[in-house]
Amino acid sequence: MKKAKYLFPKDYMADPSVHVFEGKIYIYPSHDRESGIEENDNGDHFDMNDYHVFSLDDVENGEITDHGVVLSVKDIPWSGRQLWDCDVAFKNGKYYMYFPLKDKNDIFRIGVAVSDKPYGPFIPEKHPMLGSYSIDPCIFEENGRHYMYFGGIWGGQLQRYRNNKALESAVIPNDNEPAIPSKVVLLSDDMLEFEEEPKDVLILDENGNPLLHGDKHRFFEASWMHKYNSKYYFSYSTGDTHLICYATGDSPYGPFTFQGEILTPVIGWTTHHSIAEFKGKWYLFFHDSVPSEGKTWLRSMKVIELEYDNDGKIKTIEGLEE
Repeated sequence: MKKAKYLFPKDYMADPSVHVFEGKIYIYPSHDRESGIEENDNGDHFDMNDYHVFSLDDVENGEITDHGVVLSVKDIPWSGRQLWDCDVAFKNGKYYMYFPLKDKNDIFRIGVAVSDKPYGPFIPEKHPMLGSYSIDPCIFEENGRHYMYFGGIWGGQLQRYRNNKALESAVIPNDNEPAIPSKVVLLSDDMLEFEEEPKDVLILDENGNPLLHGDKHRFFEASWMHKYNSKYYFSYSTGDTHLICYATGDSPYGPFTFQGEILTPVIGWTTHHSIAEFKGKWYLFFHDSVPSEGKTWLRSMKVIELEYDNDGKIKTIEGLEE
């Protein structure tokens, strides 16, 4: 599969989080819509208000199934606005959806909703996860333990926190200072809370120094974790430099050493992805704004095969050529 293809041209879906459950690919995207809100750096124009779930049993030739709306803002007791990128995990016969949502004070928290099926519907808990903040939860499972990676700067509000505490006012580093890192936290056995204090996900350069805020490869949002040949691959979006990059390490906590670019810029301001193996092949799921003629807030899901070289390096995919 050398050429990318759109997965669901009928509607605008973005930020696809992908997992294999019950022998199928399940896709958990954001659901873009035309809300009429003006564009700004806080991302208010990304005003999503529900989630759909999609499934596939053949990535390259199969028909995609839309399982419909599985969770809406109006169903969530603590809701304010903006359901951004979610992810789903499975444990002990239950499926747990983790979602970022602004509460009634316009602060992003991370909530949990539970289902008996990978395709929902998902029933939300009454409160957000204690101590949660920011956006873009990604769940990585290993040996029955589940880790959440999360965070995003600018509209994702990560710059408003240090050491898991809210600041009096947001602080963006200078270009010559270390970048704001993503976060990782082990989830509790019941999957509903944090087991510990979230930790920084450090991305280091080849000399072992943290990437600086002015580096075009620094973390911005869209954490993802997968494992390949015993190595942990932490991948992410660089936001305003419009790249998907990755770094590798020997522990789910890192530190991770920067390795390269997975995806060069696509049409549209945002870029956001997930990586999954299915039937012996690896795939990159992502989005662009080509079908909406460049409207950044109306994005469409795509997929392309992901390839590694003999050293485990991911071969860069050209966003504009696919």
